[in-house]
Amino acid sequence: MANTYTQLYIHIVFVVKFREAVIQNSWEERLHKYIIAIVQNNNHKVLAINSAYDHVHLFIGLNPSQSIAELMRQVKHESSQFINKNRLTPTLFRWQEGYGAFSYSHSHIPNVIKYIETQKEHHKKLTFIEEYTQLLKLFEVEYNEKYIFKNLE
Repeated sequence: MANTYTQLYIHIVFVVKFREAVIQNSWEERLHKYIIAIVQNNNHKVLAINSAYDHVHLFIGLNPSQSIAELMRQVKHESSQFINKNRLTPTLFRWQEGYGAFSYSHSHIPNVIKYIETQKEHHKKLTFIEEYTQLLKLFEVEYNEKYIFKNLE
């Protein structure tokens, strides 16, 4: 009997609209649990999740039956509804358009998990934009500065 076997590890980074620092320690764990439930309900495996005030890092074992784009559309839509319904921010919450998605081999799993788990310490030394552009350069992703996650205009 034929089956499909995959080993797809994806590190996803997405940010709050205009990179506003609104993700608070008091409710970020609830947000993480909500996002984990969305990902698991779509038959993916969450390996790590963490956030720093304006963005989220999510590391998953991807089930190839769903595209990353569709998963992210669902995660952003449902999690923003959760935040707004529970009035966790003083104003309407929105995620910025787009995301970064980077693939890793099985041997990199422990290092990526450690990196995600230490986000708050990491951002004491580096801004989000510095971190994000480092990822883009590391993975040799061509990008235009004009389209990197925008500040409030």
